[in-house]
Amino acid sequence: MPRRAGLLSAAARVNLLLLVVSAVFSWTSLSDRVPEFALTKIEESDIKDDSGKEAVAEDDADPEDLEVFYPTDQWQTLRPGHLGACRLPCDGLLSSQSSLSWEAQMGKSSNKSFLSGEGLHMPQALAQQRDEQSCSRAFQAGQAVPAGSHVRLNLQTGDREVKLPDSENGKSDARKESRRKRLGKVDVDSTSFTSQELKKALAKMKESEKAERKAHEEEVRKKFRPIEQLKEEFEKLNVKMETDYEIMVKLISKFNSSASTLDEKVAALYDLEYYVHQVDNAKDFLSMGGLQLMIHGLNSTEATLKEHAAFVLGAALSSNPKVQIEAIEGGALQKLLVILATEQPLAVKKKALFALSSMLRHFPYAQQQFLKLGGLQVLRSLFRQKGMETLHVRVVTLLYDLIMEKMLLEGSQHGDHLEEKLQQYRQVKLVPAVVEQDWCAVVSNLLAMPEHDSREKVLKMVGVLMAFCRERYRGDQALSTTLGLLRSEYEELAAEEQREGDKDGYFRELLGSVNTIIQELS
Repeated sequence: MPRRAGLLSAAARVNLLLLVVSAVFSWTSLSDRVPEFALTKIEESDIKDDSGKEAVAEDDADPEDLEVFYPTDQWQTLRPGHLGACRLPCDGLLSSQSSLSWEAQMGKSSNKSFLSGEGLHMPQALAQQRDEQSCSRAFQAGQAVPAGSHVRLNLQTGDREVKLPDSENGKSDARKESRRKRLGKVDVDSTSFTSQELKKALAKMKESEKAERKAHEEEVRKKFRPIEQLKEEFEKLNVKMETDYEIMVKLISKFNSSASTLDEKVAALYDLEYYVHQVDNAKDFLSMGGLQLMIHGLNSTEATLKEHAAFVLGAALSSNPKVQIEAIEGGALQKLLVILATEQPLAVKKKALFALSSMLRHFPYAQQQFLKLGGLQVLRSLFRQKGMETLHVRVVTLLYDLIMEKMLLEGSQHGDHLEEKLQQYRQVKLVPAVVEQDWCAVVSNLLAMPEHDSREKVLKMVGVLMAFCRERYRGDQALSTTLGLLRSEYEELAAEEQREGDKDGYFRELLGSVNTIIQELS
């Protein structure tokens, strides 16, 4: 009996042990469901605000939730629940024992609960500490931060902190400061411009531009008077402002009037020559009939009228193809050659030669007609007339220009327009006519002139004619003697120039031309 009682007592102990174990497991399961035994116990201070009331979570965001918070380059505190959806990878800005760092990026709503404090809480003792380097600042709930900002969870304080990423080149502060100075009080952060700030900045720029423009206009008004005021003042002084066209009409009328005296006509022609130098005025002069009046004036019995009429004609013809064509069709070429071939005062022939040169230059058709009318013989006759020595170098210069004009055109690249003009020049047989009429000797004899300027022009002409007159020049003993004297003279003058420090002087250039001619004849 005692043994059976011992067995029952042992069985009771086993059952009691099993009961205790079951109770422990049940108690453990219940503890997982009771908040007091949870490892993530939520402190009342975490779910209540400063007033002691429980914070109520709002599912619907206010309109203010759309406002974006723009951080600076210093750490700023974000309270729990104040950051919008973002992704926070570790940035390594703080040690793992004190804080965690993330880079904020929008669009990852799965991490919102993690940032809002629903699953991670710090002890109250740590929550009371604050990082001295962070910029503490409260923000409204629902604010978001720009993508790329640095966000960290400070494990010492339990707060989320945000700042702008570090500058790559270290010069962002200087640039910001310069932009603040330039734009004044406007927020110059490129991520924080609002439409109102931009409108204000643009308005200030427009106002400053308007003010500067008005100041410039006022300054101009102070310096100059308007044309209407000038006209009024001229009218009070009985002075009327006239255009060039109106002035030329009056001058032509005065020249063509039978009531005008000889001096008045000469004065009118003298003034006309000034105006017709301009290409547009010359065309207007042609349209109002002034060109024909000048051509008729070449037949005047008054030498002074002939002289000034030829002067006006030459001024109008200079580099003006339209006037050149009208003049040759109007018979101006024949009348000029008549003046040069007949007994006329030197002044009249000077102006006639000027008008002839203006007509022939860059006008191959006129050059062809000049040769047909015996113009080259007319110019040759000037060398036989007494008292016309001053015209000799002018004639040589004209012939040199006409020959070089054709040679330069032949050596240039030909286009469609130039090819047509070249065909016209090929019909002008000027060089053969010059050689045939023995201009080689006429030109070389001019080297005996005392003026250096005249010698220079003659030397150029001799150099051009060398290819056609070489045999003629080699047999000319007078030319050889003259060239030898010129070389001796210019060697001395060039040496004197060089002693004075002028290595490439005028006389050295003339000496080079003389030596070139002597070398080609040897």
